[in-house]
Amino acid sequence: MRLLIEAANTTIGVEDGNIVEPSGSFDHVIRAPRGEVRPGLINAHDHLHRNHYGRLGAPPYANAYEWARHIQDRNRSEIARGRGLPRREALLFGAWKNLIAGVTHVFHHDAWEPDFESGFPLHVIRLPSADSLGMTRPLPSALQGPFAMHVAEGVDAGAAEEIRELDGKGFLTSEFLAVHAVGPDKDGVETLRRSGCAVIWCPSSNHFLFGRTAPRTLLASGTDVLLGTDSLLTADGTMLEEIRIARRDMPDSRILDAVGPLAARRLGVTAPSLDMGARADIVVSGRPILESRLEDILLVMADGVVRVLEPELAARIDPAGGHCFEGFGVRRWINDGAG
Repeated sequence: MRLLIEAANTTIGVEDGNIVEPSGSFDHVIRAPRGEVRPGLINAHDHLHRNHYGRLGAPPYANAYEWARHIQDRNRSEIARGRGLPRREALLFGAWKNLIAGVTHVFHHDAWEPDFESGFPLHVIRLPSADSLGMTRPLPSALQGPFAMHVAEGVDAGAAEEIRELDGKGFLTSEFLAVHAVGPDKDGVETLRRSGCAVIWCPSSNHFLFGRTAPRTLLASGTDVLLGTDSLLTADGTMLEEIRIARRDMPDSRILDAVGPLAARRLGVTAPSLDMGARADIVVSGRPILESRLEDILLVMADGVVRVLEPELAARIDPAGGHCFEGFGVRRWINDGAG
């Protein structure tokens, strides 16, 4: 299938899953005269198998350890029900949460799953990670490449102290990815910034658990900031919700970098691109992507496969396979086949 996409920012062609010159004849044309076609977004932090539970807990909490202990008692029945969902279905629920929002690449901050290698509908980024200092023993003796870890996920003195402990162990280097970093004190902020590590920022999850997020002094220019959703155990919704919150504290250029080229570089993957010959990992939106809501997402392709379509477009293009999905307040055609 040859597909022409005309948007306010650019026009591209797609043929056999690759970006091609927008010239010649095409089987179908998709127009977004007030919208954009962009490289697929990168989600730097999710737990794909935990999105179907819904939000758990009764915040605010002093730290994530307190939250984890509390929900094991308070939400025992919900947790038991959630664990009853077959693993692949749970992982796919997380995948579609990302795809319908234009995310084509996600870092799953948990053990690697065999399902990711068997017809999974989006790119899952594989790199070493650990839960947190209080949950992971032993830690690696040294970092060899990017390494992600929940850090200072709280607002108490213990959360702030984690920065000094990690620094003492030699972990805070330019390879380190500090997830959340809600609670560093002034000295901790300076230590993180001086180290050259990146911060993976998940604002809605932080606000839910603690009533605040990472310090503005940490997120300021000079720190590499990546944007993550976290799972719906604590987060508001999709990457589009995180972007709306992030725009209160960060210029648009940095947000686009946080879900694009910077995220790719710090996570060690090739950034999605609209360059000729690139594999199509793209999102088409009816409005500029930073202003978009789920109902504005018209098309998403991951690894050259059409994965998400607005229903009227699906009826017109009539793609093979797939089915209609209703969730997160929208209705979309999705393709969960191998492609």
